[in-house]
Amino acid sequence: MTTVPVGTASDAAAERLRRPTRVRLLWFAASLAALALIVAASVAIGSRDVPLPAIVAALGGGGDGLDAAAVQTRVPRTVLALVVGAALGVSGAVMQGVTRNPLADPGILGINQGASLAIVAGIATVGLTSATQYAWVAIAGAAVSAVVVYTIGSLGRGGATPLKLALAGAATTAVFSSFITAIVLPRNDINSVVRSWEIGGVGGARWDVLTQVAPFLVVGLLLSLGSARALNSLALGDDLAAGLGERVALARITAALGAVMLCGAATAAAGPIAFVGLVVPHLCRLLVGVDHRWLLPYSAVVGAALLAASDVLGRIVARPAELDVGIVTAVVGAPVFIAIVRRRKVREL
Repeated sequence: MTTVPVGTASDAAAERLRRPTRVRLLWFAASLAALALIVAASVAIGSRDVPLPAIVAALGGGGDGLDAAAVQTRVPRTVLALVVGAALGVSGAVMQGVTRNPLADPGILGINQGASLAIVAGIATVGLTSATQYAWVAIAGAAVSAVVVYTIGSLGRGGATPLKLALAGAATTAVFSSFITAIVLPRNDINSVVRSWEIGGVGGARWDVLTQVAPFLVVGLLLSLGSARALNSLALGDDLAAGLGERVALARITAALGAVMLCGAATAAAGPIAFVGLVVPHLCRLLVGVDHRWLLPYSAVVGAALLAASDVLGRIVARPAELDVGIVTAVVGAPVFIAIVRRRKVREL
């Protein structure tokens, strides 16, 4: 077996991660500018459009009654969309880095569905009501689902390959969906609540929900951002990462825990939303490369922008009604991801 000198591996890694800082900063500034415009649109657009002067007046505590009511309703909704989008974007980027799987996503790997099953079971059995209870149960369900999928995907020759993980995730998602249906079907008292929540949306957002899930999101984000350097090493393969001094098992567990916490808390707050964690990291790699020290912050910004923009689009296309953001991300995300794969021919990370 040929041994690659550590110095050579380090040089190769540095070359692969290198991207002009000026370009990265310019794209980051452009992303923040786009995010600001989307936030303004999210507050202004709805069944009743609110002009900018009325928004400013409402935020200052004044303005017309109907305009002020619309703004006060849309501000927490916009914040929830930003927070959930950022969490799902970072979670997807970390999962793709941990598994070295370009198809890794909380939805495709069954993590969302595991969190959903845990919440639905909790609602049906012990009557969960608060966002904090949802978050704890969702994180536990997401963690169990992650372990199940990784164990199944590791069976047989070659270990946990990207294809086997994707297939294991699809099978697990199908099984968990059947369990959810079996729980909800005979329970008319919770049917409407669960069905509405399962679609995934940010309508009806409340500040108390945000404050209750915020600690879980903060811890998950810190764990994920703190794993950036380790994810860069893991991208070289476990053997080379260990040769570079990385504690591979600990690094993988820490990063995975951060991703599971982000995914579980986001699912608890807004329901299972697909494709954000899949599409966003690929878009960001096209802009800033594969260095996770840049990729994770970019994924947070772009994920927030994508989910908020999807929420605005859902209000526009079905006026005066709305499409839940989970439906919009599914419709928009699938063709975008296919286009990225076809153009870049993404095979591995």
